[in-house]
Amino acid sequence: MGHLVSKNSKRVKKRRRKTRKNCILHGPCMLCFIVHNTSTLDDDQLESASKLAERYATLTNPEECAKFILSPKELGILEERNKNLLSGVPAKLIGNQLFQTVSSEYSDMVCKRKCTKLQADTPCKQLRCAGVPAEATENGLSSESASANPVHVCLLPSPASCSTVHPIAPVKERDSAQQLCSGAGEPLACENMTVEPLNINHLPSSILLKIFSNLSLDERGLCASLVCKYWRDLCLDFQLWKQLDLSGRAQVKDDVLIRIASWIQNLTEINISDCRNVTDKGVCFLISKSPGLLKYTACRCKQLNNSTLDSIAQNCHLLQKLHVGNQDKLTDEGLKQIGEMCPKLKDIHFGQCYQLSDEGMVAIAKGCPNLQRIYMQENKMVTDKSVKAFAEHCPELQYVGFMGCSVTSEGVIHLTRLRQLSSLDLRHITELNNETVMEVVKKCKNLSSLNLCLNWCINDRCVEFIAKEGRSLKELYLVSCRITDYDNQADGLESQQRRF
Repeated sequence: MGHLVSKNSKRVKKRRRKTRKNCILHGPCMLCFIVHNTSTLDDDQLESASKLAERYATLTNPEECAKFILSPKELGILEERNKNLLSGVPAKLIGNQLFQTVSSEYSDMVCKRKCTKLQADTPCKQLRCAGVPAEATENGLSSESASANPVHVCLLPSPASCSTVHPIAPVKERDSAQQLCSGAGEPLACENMTVEPLNINHLPSSILLKIFSNLSLDERGLCASLVCKYWRDLCLDFQLWKQLDLSGRAQVKDDVLIRIASWIQNLTEINISDCRNVTDKGVCFLISKSPGLLKYTACRCKQLNNSTLDSIAQNCHLLQKLHVGNQDKLTDEGLKQIGEMCPKLKDIHFGQCYQLSDEGMVAIAKGCPNLQRIYMQENKMVTDKSVKAFAEHCPELQYVGFMGCSVTSEGVIHLTRLRQLSSLDLRHITELNNETVMEVVKKCKNLSSLNLCLNWCINDRCVEFIAKEGRSLKELYLVSCRITDYDNQADGLESQQRRF
């Protein structure tokens, strides 16, 4: 544009060029040079363009510029649609100098986009504040225009401050912030509205204890307790030490049990299975400090003897579960003490305790009428007398197992009295006939699991009867039994809705 209005404009080569049809103007003017970058004009066009340029230079506001650029027809269309004149003018046709004054028409418009800088050339996005901020002076807003139309706005955070994620403020804080932003008070920076990030330690201690109760002993002792002092205190809470599981820890000795007993008392569950370095001294001391013990498990602890059973009988009268399988030194004397002093016993496991006999089993059966589960394995001194005693004195039995014991069909037939019997394990019973099994299946209507493995006397006739009468049966184990494919076909036809 400079060389066109200069005194040496005649030096420009004269060359005709067709006016572009897409020009919004209907005649040549200085704006065409800005938009289309034309380099040459003839004398007539140059003279008219110079006059239009002088008129264009006298324009003082955007409305006059719009009326100057738009045709009468376009102005009429905008007026009919009640639209602003500036909406029909390309932004690049209006210079920045025309937007240095703030019009009262746009004083009510506020930028709603958070964390972004205001655009320099947009008159509709003015800051609402009592004074003129630094950003307004940088964008060309004069103090006079700002004071003429004073407005208020809440200061927005910078993009850098918004890069960090803050939790949502409470409802009351948001309401107060909206009141301040509406002009009722002084400008409030959004950084002051941030709330401290949530932390797991803000949860109640009862909930944290519930979470820690799902962790194992190693996870609590070697991981959670090392996070902070607060977690260490929670991991030492007595509620998390009601169940003591030390199974499979060969390094545990009596001194560890004594320290635990002196620190935590009234345990409800103790499991020291496969702890072969503990002795009766440490176990008895731990049991003496746990009068509320409900479950005691010490399988494969061959070094323990009747002293532990005597300590349980003297201190733990509420005992419900006793698993002491594979302890060679236990005798009937210890079982007699348990039968006399622990009447609430419900679950016992004396498998592979080879010195136990019918004398101790009868004492348990008579003293613990609430028994629901009994399991014996390879107890050669346990005979039909024990089976008869359990069937007579323990009517609530649901699980019975006599694997490899010296039990015959004469003793098994007594199990037909147990109306609640649901699982029966008769593996490796040498003198078990088909008639006894058929009678048990017929009388025990709730029987759902039957294990007859390693019984050579079980044949096709017995299995066919089981398929017809065992309506509640879901599991049937027949490994190493004398059966053929014919019986398997009959079994499948009779039990299409059951899984054996």
